Amino acid sequence: MSGADQRSEVFEKAAAESLLGGYRTLPGVRDEMLDADGRPRPHWVPFLAALAGMGPEELRRRFGSADRYLRDSGVFYRVYDDAGGGERPWSLSHVPLLIEQSDWTALSSGLIQRAELLEAVLQDLYGPARLVADGDLPAAAVAGSDEFLRPLVGVKPAGGRYLRLYAADVGRGPDGRWWVLADRAQAPSGTGYALENRLAMTRALPDVSRALHMQRVAGFFQALRTSLMKLDRTGEGRIGLLTPGPLNETYFEHALLARYLGFLLVEGEDLTVRGDRVNVRTVAGLRRIDVLLRRLDADFADPLELNARSHLGVPGLVQALREGGVALANALGSGLVEAPVLLAFLPRIAMRLLGTPLKLPHVGTWWCGQDAERAQVMEHLDELVISSAFGRPVPVLPSGGSVLGADLSAAERRRLSTLLARRGVELVGQDIARLSTTPVWTGERLTPRPFMLRVFLAATDKGWVVMPGGFCRISSTPDARAISLQKGDRSADVWVLADHAVADASLLPSPDNVKVRRSSGTLPSRAADNLFWLGRYVERAEATLRLSRVLVGRLAETGDSGTSPLVSRLLGLLGAWGAMPRDLARATPARYAVAVLTRRDVPGALPQLVLAARAAASVIRDRFSPDAWKALVDLETCVMAPINAAPSEADAHERADAALRIIAAFSGLASENMNRLTGWRFLELGRRAERAISTLRFARTFGEHGVPGSLDALLQVADSQITYRSRYVMMEARGPVLDLVLLDPDNPRSVAFQVDRMGDHLRVLPGRDHDAPPPLWERLVARMRAELAAATAESFAPAWFDEMEKVLMRLSDEIAAHYFLQGHSPEMTMTLVM
Repeated sequence: MSGADQRSEVFEKAAAESLLGGYRTLPGVRDEMLDADGRPRPHWVPFLAALAGMGPEELRRRFGSADRYLRDSGVFYRVYDDAGGGERPWSLSHVPLLIEQSDWTALSSGLIQRAELLEAVLQDLYGPARLVADGDLPAAAVAGSDEFLRPLVGVKPAGGRYLRLYAADVGRGPDGRWWVLADRAQAPSGTGYALENRLAMTRALPDVSRALHMQRVAGFFQALRTSLMKLDRTGEGRIGLLTPGPLNETYFEHALLARYLGFLLVEGEDLTVRGDRVNVRTVAGLRRIDVLLRRLDADFADPLELNARSHLGVPGLVQALREGGVALANALGSGLVEAPVLLAFLPRIAMRLLGTPLKLPHVGTWWCGQDAERAQVMEHLDELVISSAFGRPVPVLPSGGSVLGADLSAAERRRLSTLLARRGVELVGQDIARLSTTPVWTGERLTPRPFMLRVFLAATDKGWVVMPGGFCRISSTPDARAISLQKGDRSADVWVLADHAVADASLLPSPDNVKVRRSSGTLPSRAADNLFWLGRYVERAEATLRLSRVLVGRLAETGDSGTSPLVSRLLGLLGAWGAMPRDLARATPARYAVAVLTRRDVPGALPQLVLAARAAASVIRDRFSPDAWKALVDLETCVMAPINAAPSEADAHERADAALRIIAAFSGLASENMNRLTGWRFLELGRRAERAISTLRFARTFGEHGVPGSLDALLQVADSQITYRSRYVMMEARGPVLDLVLLDPDNPRSVAFQVDRMGDHLRVLPGRDHDAPPPLWERLVARMRAELAAATAESFAPAWFDEMEKVLMRLSDEIAAHYFLQGHSPEMTMTLVM
């Protein structure tokens, strides 16, 4: 080694050690960063030196940029028992887990062998069942599992494989060996979150990741996508990602993967079986779908033959699988090999099916359905963890999970002994896993925390491909007995360090092999439904804000106590709108205005409208731009921010102005950044329908003679003051004002403008038979156009407004009946159309 290299190495070690003050490893626990003597492991030294060279301020800035990326991207994890609504922002550990290439190669080899073994087990158990017949696996260990699906016995998966995506949770023991803690074969989650962790960290530490030769993960996703596309028999490339829906804990990941892989995000209600084919309901009719990447538990996949209580699945899906009409990844029934009971028999099964022992050990497991093993578990209870054998709730265990035998009281031990004697098949005893630790940045220093690593494998024609990285979950406490994102633990990126420079990888095809396309593909009816209602909710929120702003402006300018006809009309319209609370007895108009903007328990008030808009957008996250989503998140943050305990008119005006600016930004993004394809047209149809209805109500309420200030209020809520002033030097007159807000085809706020635009969109929507007579919605638009063309200021009687609004309502219903699966909730729909 040259003198320069020696000096460089000395400097790196000194810099690395500057970060380690106060870092204390746990006795008897291996640490990923420090060796047994407390020195940094060689592959960590350059990383620590790079961090030390940045200094505390630069580190905070870079780690903050990673957090901002995740926040702006809307990355979240749904927590089921969270009183705050369930969506918890993603918690990233800013220090990645570093793994050497040689270490990773050995781990990958063991997991590939394990994946092949589990595939062979599934092939046998759903086929000839030799393992059970020959006594290698007790029948009760198979039949006792809820994941053993009898309707699938003898059904060969399309493509021949049960497992297309496999994952294993692994940890490292005190001796440095990797151990398998659990197998994930049902519908492995975490790939999308691993991808987001990688994107966040490469933005924070791009120079460091390049210098350390971090391996890329895009090749893994490319292999997975290619493998699934080869199962597409139609050649149309229509592959769906089947999700349980937006209430699932990992729904964000489903939407991310669908967008990243170019798949169609579908729920069970989007799909229907016709004969042996699975079809997706689209706005252009049924379209065949040959491949589904399943993120829905198998039991819920088909209410006809599996769980009859499921509202998430596809009736007839199992029959389509029997006929070979669709390929599922992973195949239904694959979750059978996740059961902890199987771990007790895998070593013996490996010798029979593979002829070699397992390369990777797994946590020692004893099934209590056997007399000798049951007695051994009770004898060594203090040294074991007691777990459910099949992953379902069992008495004595907390929420169907696990419990340390040493933590059981005398009474609990007696109950456990009784349970083992009666239902021993339900339980397993397992060795206590002592997980190794990895460093976590706490804001000022590094701290060791236990971790668990989930590694992903994709099956291809050439064998299994291992993601060079993974999903690392880190405990929030030093003594980890379980790691769960549901309980607030965090995750980290995983860097597999190559011995040489790594070429850039991308999921995108090569530039020479890209076909020109001007369509974004199939639009499911559900997506169109949510885009339409998103437009209506946002437009209704804007109308509510404009009414509130006019109200508080009037109060501030005139000191009106609420007795004037104009203020009474404003309050009356907000009440009919469903935005006015009914429990503010003798309240001032100012308090009413603030309540409209802040009350979360009033169905038509601003907070509920914004939440409804965000809910509609959350269902179409795979089709929503990050900027548009951020605008909705900003709108929710603005609306939900606390306001003074004794709010004034100025507070209400400021809140309304801020929210209107955000809505304007959202509308601008929709107008300028969305391609003029079918999805955009449904968003526009919702906006235009709602704006036309609102403007009709505004004109009917404020367009009468004899109410001082009402015509000016109409121009304000219709955002048409500047145009009116530029045309007329006179004060407001009923005829010109109503002409501007109702009939002017060049005013983007007028009813005529909305009707014209709706007609333009409806004329080019798919599914229209141009040889057939015009559909009802086209006739309704033609009728409104004729009414508006023939109208004059003198013809605007109350009955005219009522009739025009009824036609708009019917037009909305016709669009929904023809293109959508189901409407929104009756309560919200009633609020919008009353």
